[in-house]
Amino acid sequence: MDAKNLIAEGRSYLGIEFGSTRIKAVVIDENGTVLATGGHAWENRLDNGIWTYTLDDIWGGLSDCYSDLVKDIREKYGITPTKYASMGFSAMMHGYLAFDKEGNLLVPFRTWRNTITEEAAGVLTKEFGFNIPQRWSIAHLYQAILNKEEHVANIDFVTTLAGYVHYIMTGRKVLGVGDASGMFPIDSSTNDYDKNMMEKFDSLISGCGFSWKLADILPRSLSAGEDAGTLTAEGAAKLDVSGTLQAGIPVCPPEGDAGTGMVATNSVGLRTGNTSAGTSVFAMVVLEKPLSKVYEQIDMVTTPDGAAVAMVHCNNCTSDINAWVNLFKEYSEMMGHEVDMNELFTKLYSVALTGDPDCGGLLSYNYISGEPVTGFDKGAPLFVRNADSKFTLGNVMRMHLYSALAALKSGLDILINEEGVKVDKMYGHGGYFKTKGVGQQIAAAAIHAPVSVMETAGEGGPWGMAILASFADGRNLGEKLEDFLNRKIFANAEGTTVSPDPADEKGFDDFMKTYMHGLKIERAAVEVLS
Repeated sequence: MDAKNLIAEGRSYLGIEFGSTRIKAVVIDENGTVLATGGHAWENRLDNGIWTYTLDDIWGGLSDCYSDLVKDIREKYGITPTKYASMGFSAMMHGYLAFDKEGNLLVPFRTWRNTITEEAAGVLTKEFGFNIPQRWSIAHLYQAILNKEEHVANIDFVTTLAGYVHYIMTGRKVLGVGDASGMFPIDSSTNDYDKNMMEKFDSLISGCGFSWKLADILPRSLSAGEDAGTLTAEGAAKLDVSGTLQAGIPVCPPEGDAGTGMVATNSVGLRTGNTSAGTSVFAMVVLEKPLSKVYEQIDMVTTPDGAAVAMVHCNNCTSDINAWVNLFKEYSEMMGHEVDMNELFTKLYSVALTGDPDCGGLLSYNYISGEPVTGFDKGAPLFVRNADSKFTLGNVMRMHLYSALAALKSGLDILINEEGVKVDKMYGHGGYFKTKGVGQQIAAAAIHAPVSVMETAGEGGPWGMAILASFADGRNLGEKLEDFLNRKIFANAEGTTVSPDPADEKGFDDFMKTYMHGLKIERAAVEVLS
């Protein structure tokens, strides 16, 4: 069936993802072919020391994104969509959205970017014998309890951004298991919250006098493909302000950006992994066996169907690169030359490959915000060099591209070198990999493994969410997610693979020795500038 009729008859699939800087919608057919897209740019804000988005940001951004999608459909096909076969919502993981019985937001949304829960994360990690990162929802909740915040007593429901949007769209307090694994530890044998750890948490707060237990306020965990409700009339009106979209559309379990990244890169099977590099960066590997011990640098999450995943997540990646590219843009415009930003990014990324493998002795830290993986609750972007360092454009750009992955590499080195984790396939996606070959070559050197980028990688999380929506279609019940992806979506996928260059590997390792030793310079910068 052609795309126009497919959309008109409501047989396409819609995925919408709330990323850090952009809300994006993607409509696909049953084979994963992109039929239309829409988007809305947004930015988090620092409000009273908290990185947040307002509810108006969320709903205004969502409706604008959907309107932009409808505009694209009208321009391409001359029709207005009224329904979809299935749909789903995803968002950046973790964070803290707490509501009372009336559905009022009790405190401003605390996003993943906040590093304000060090005490709580430390206590819970020790109590559970399981690494609890600062950005996890349970760390935010327990920190609020330790801080004796008044709102905690009035909590009726705690969720993530994806879970909140899904709740308003459907009335169901549920969450995909992958996103749920960023709220509280998951038992992969049940695909549900770990009962022993839940009991330990309830015991930990038993003297606080709250009327709720943890199980009362967390969303129900669902695996990919399970029934997660349908779009209500109220939800449809909030999504499509024109009133054209019909209620009753099945909505699949909401997921986090880690889960949609795994789906979008076909890395939900054992010994597969993916690296998502944009505003933040994370790498995930689906494990064959549990790790031997707890590492504070490594999170344990799950695939959208519940398999155990080791994840290294870093708060900072390309933001500092973007700032430097904008500086070059300002210079070009000052000299009377208008520049195309895509071309500027491509040329500056490409010139990095002309730099020395060790960046000529240049060093930088891209810490726009704190970086818990290396022990920082605050950041200060920093560039430092010796008088005899090789200060060239190629080395400057290579340095920034190394720095963007350096904190990530420090965590991955633990998995690879200390735990002996094997990775057969590592897929890259996100803006870092947009310039063909460059990000791949540097990431391969960092990971010491081949890195593949598929042609579909540019669609990213919202495309992965649309695929999860199609997987939830009744025709696919009973099939494993991995088998569905291999059979239906990636059977004829095309892409490129770059193997690590030994000189680059040695150069990156040499850079890392300086980087890890130089963290004391970054710490001094944070202390002085704060």
